[in-house]
Amino acid sequence: MAWAKAPDFAGEPAKQAEVRAQTTQDQARYTEGGLTPLTCRSCAAEVLVRKSGQHQTTVQWTADPAVACPYLRQFAPPRPQSCPDLFATIEAAVESGDLPVGE
Repeated sequence: MAWAKAPDFAGEPAKQAEVRAQTTQDQARYTEGGLTPLTCRSCAAEVLVRKSGQHQTTVQWTADPAVACPYLRQFAPPRPQSCPDLFATIEAAVESGDLPVGE
């Protein structure tokens, strides 16, 4: 089986527009969908969290984590990728049912 490039629909502007619109929707769904606002119990930093499964957690900071999080602020780059206090907040939100876990 040979590799094939995805069609670019050259000469079909309506189809190109349709594909572009669907791509934009898909991108929003994968990057923003299912995110739950959460405030760290320790420092009140605000993040958006999606728990896609037991071992998959997505965190999007609403501000620069090196500024918003006192734990991360204490390190010079390269900083740790996570904060134990935020992790504990996320786990507590899962346990309380405030943060749904996908399958």
